[in-house]
Amino acid sequence: MRPVTLFKQPFYLVPKIIVGLTVFALFTGTALAADKTVLRISSPAVKGDWHAEMLYIFKERLEASAPGEFDVQIFLGGTLFKQGAEPTQMRRGNLDMALISMQDIAKRIRPYSIFTSGYLIRNPEHQKAVYYGPIGDEVFSKVSDVMEVEMLSVAYLGTRQLNLRTKRNVSLPADLKGVKLRMPGSKVWQLLGRALGASPTPLAFNEVYLALKTGTIDGQDNPLPTTQKAKFYEVTEQIVLTSHLVDGVFLTMANKTWKQLTQPQQLMIKTAARAAAEFNNQGRIEDEKRLVEFFKSEGLLVTTPDIDAFRKHVQKFYLESGLSKRWPEGMLARINAAAR
Repeated sequence: MRPVTLFKQPFYLVPKIIVGLTVFALFTGTALAADKTVLRISSPAVKGDWHAEMLYIFKERLEASAPGEFDVQIFLGGTLFKQGAEPTQMRRGNLDMALISMQDIAKRIRPYSIFTSGYLIRNPEHQKAVYYGPIGDEVFSKVSDVMEVEMLSVAYLGTRQLNLRTKRNVSLPADLKGVKLRMPGSKVWQLLGRALGASPTPLAFNEVYLALKTGTIDGQDNPLPTTQKAKFYEVTEQIVLTSHLVDGVFLTMANKTWKQLTQPQQLMIKTAARAAAEFNNQGRIEDEKRLVEFFKSEGLLVTTPDIDAFRKHVQKFYLESGLSKRWPEGMLARINAAAR
């Protein structure tokens, strides 16, 4: 019997043809994958946090506007780089994108400590007015020059409120005297704690729950969604709505990556970044509205102090601290005047 032929080749040669085609397919597939621009994003955020979910929105929007051009890889929970290391890794070319805070920026550009001060940004809309206007253009350009990262968008991280272990009558900053208030360990955070009238105590975030439970600290400050997700309400009795800091986080890209992109690609990335930030903002704002009632239902006392008294005391504290001497001249007035 004559052998069956395929493309005029004996059947026993078919495997070689298949292998050749497979190798060709693998080679061309790899080439196509290599044509994509890889964007690795590192964040300490955990799955479910709004500023973690916004990264997936960024990925979706970018894929929709530039199909097949980018391979966005998201690393959450500090699994790629630990929190605080991202700016250095972007500058070294080891990381493409990250979420960084103004506290991170103020470590490198000390005059920008103004953006970490209490009662400066009034609300999420004011935040966008500041950073998406002439002030933001100036700040973003300076950050690019000094830190070698491109600022793409600002996302509302929440309004920080006080959360106390035991009930306390808090109307004025003087009412917080002696309160051991957990704050992050950097100088700018510790200064904010003192400005509020408390005794700031540096402590790692993952140690806060036990410290509240045992009485090592008397309170902590965070946006309400963070207080809920970390379950601090289980070991505290009161929320004090001081609204002392409207916090933000910036989606950024390493200059080394940014400058390799075409102008149309840069525009698509910035558009996707701002859409992602808006998704985050809407979710957080709705959460904060809902959570006041949630904490009440959990048995916590929710009170509002004399906000005007707190604002005046905190701003005066900053102006007299010496820190304000480093602030860019006229910047405070410009921030106060910014509006959408």
